[in-house]
Amino acid sequence: MSECVFCDKNKITTDIVYEDNVVMAFMDMNPINEGHILIIPKEHYLDIDEIPDEILSHLMIISKKIVSALKEIYKPNGYSIMQNGGEFNDIGHYHLHIFPRYKGDGFAWTYDGESKDVNEEAVKRIRERIC
Repeated sequence: MSECVFCDKNKITTDIVYEDNVVMAFMDMNPINEGHILIIPKEHYLDIDEIPDEILSHLMIISKKIVSALKEIYKPNGYSIMQNGGEFNDIGHYHLHIFPRYKGDGFAWTYDGESKDVNEEAVKRIRERIC
């Protein structure tokens, strides 16, 4: 198995915009829009539910600062924050995407469009686990 590219700072070949002892943020190498930033915990985690609360809280505080900077610099119509977990995490290290959005920028949330019913039993089970 190859070493995680995000666990070795020297393998990150794009500009780092923020770093402390807990998280690092850097420009995405394949940006959706200019200003697209990835923020990662320095420790290796795959999914959000594996990250200790204090690290996750810090990551979100830095994300908020990044959003403020993007809004000031790029004057976007909005922004998106997204993260893919499990098999959909193509890097294998938790990373949060933050990028400015503009009307007509072509980025879209797509799915099959089929209407789905709410599973009341699933709702009950979820509530039980998070309360």
